[in-house]
This record gives sequence, C-alpha cells and structure tokens, in this order.
Amino acid sequence: MTIHTAGSVSGAVQHLQRSFARLGMRVLAAPTHLPRWGRRASTFDIDVARDARGEHFLIRLPEEAAPELLTLDVRPELRQLLLLARVGERKDKFLCGFDERHLFTAAVPGQSVRDVVGAMHALKPTPIQVSEAQLRVRGKDRLRRRNAAFIRQGEWFFAPVPDLIVPAERVRRGEPLTRGAGSKPHICAEAARLGGEPVMACDKHRNGISMQRYTHILKSNPKARNWNWQSFQRNPELYVRGDIRHKDHATLHLPMWHRVLMNTENESAGREFVAFLD
Repeated sequence: MTIHTAGSVSGAVQHLQRSFARLGMRVLAAPTHLPRWGRRASTFDIDVARDARGEHFLIRLPEEAAPELLTLDVRPELRQLLLLARVGERKDKFLCGFDERHLFTAAVPGQSVRDVVGAMHALKPTPIQVSEAQLRVRGKDRLRRRNAAFIRQGEWFFAPVPDLIVPAERVRRGEPLTRGAGSKPHICAEAARLGGEPVMACDKHRNGISMQRYTHILKSNPKARNWNWQSFQRNPELYVRGDIRHKDHATLHLPMWHRVLMNTENESAGREFVAFLD
C-alpha cells in the first residue's frame, strides 16, 4: 500500500490511514515548512502526538521531495505495522504500533527485514538473540516482553545473570538509564558497571588511551607523569537490580542482577527521522 506524494500532504496520507485503522490507530500528516532540531526543511519525521481524541501517529512531510511511504506488513494481533520510507535509492523502515501503555515508533536496522516479526527480531541486541537460541525459547515467546532470556521495558532489555555477585562498593542507587538527550530516563534502584577496558585519561588525552600506550608515553616522556592522569573503564557492562521505574511503563522488579542492553535502533540510519523518544 503506497502513499502517492503528488498533491497535498493531507491527501497523500489517506492510503496510510487505512493501514493504521486496521490496528485501531490514527495517523495524521502535517507539512514540514521549517527545519526542526537543526534539520533541513526537506526532511520528514515520524512522531507520536496527542490531541483531544488521544494518542496518534504524526508524520511530517515536506511539500517537495517527499518520501514514498509503503506499508510492508500489518499485524493486528501484535498491534504493529512495518512502514517503508523510500527516497530515490534510500530505503528506511519503521516499526509502529502499541507497546504496553502507549504508541511507539522505532527505526529498524537491516535491509533484509520484510515484516513485523522480522523487525521485532532485528531490534533485539545480538546477546539477547544468542541467549534465546541457547535457551530454546519458542518462537511465539520471542515476541513477548518477557521470556527466559530477557525482560524488556521500552527500548531496554534486561538479561538475567543469577550467579553474579557485585561488591557493595560498586553499587550505585537511583541510577538513570537514558539513550540520549530528550529521552525520558528509566530509574534503576541499583546499578553497577563492571568489566570493560582499562584506560588512562588526562587533559591531553580526554578520550582515554590504552594502558599499553600510557606506559609508552611515560617511558618516552618522563614529564608525562605530572599530567594528572585518572583511570577509567571503557565500555563496561551495566547491571541493574531492584525496581526499574519509568513514567510510561509498568515498574519492573528484578530480584537478581540483570545485564542491560539497548535495542538496535541506533544501528539504523533511519533513526534521524524518528522524533519520538521513549
């Protein structure tokens, strides 16, 4: 089902409205006259908005060079659909639907994704997919927010690590979990960052350097010992326990430590067109 972009923006979206209506959802269109968040005026975005009738999807389209929008798959039983936006040779895919309490949209990575179920799997981080295979999680259970391999809250996956012991001095309380500016944080009762690569940082090396390079610098330049070095762990794994709270989701209670993994939306180039942030 294609949206033909000739004519008005409002007229173009009528074809898409039929797809969302199969999910019991509304989609509205609005022209993009001005750049938003520093973007070019020619770009479009997909958002979740609210009016007197409740939540709906809002697609902002430029008057010129608007993308062709195609519904690839509609799954009423899952309350989700897969949308393709095509501009020339570029193709971006978006999973849209209802999750727990609210509407959502997420950019989907991978050129081979053709349907809703494929998109749901593509948004799972690799460690979660590996764990599901190892635990032989049934296909229908892999589509749930909770199974033997994980518990999910929004874009965050929590994988149980029942044997993990965290030293008390490494535990932080009330830790916010966020994917970036503009997103609403998930608040973790207890959190700890473990593992990762040890690095050394100072004013001359703010991003940190490996221990091997640090040792080389000290040997080649004795004055470097006075550069106020600090030690850090790069890319440590995050573990959480206890209540995980978010205003748009039911509170999770994790009685044991769980590893935290974010969905793979950041691997999709189409994420720049998603205005919605959980």
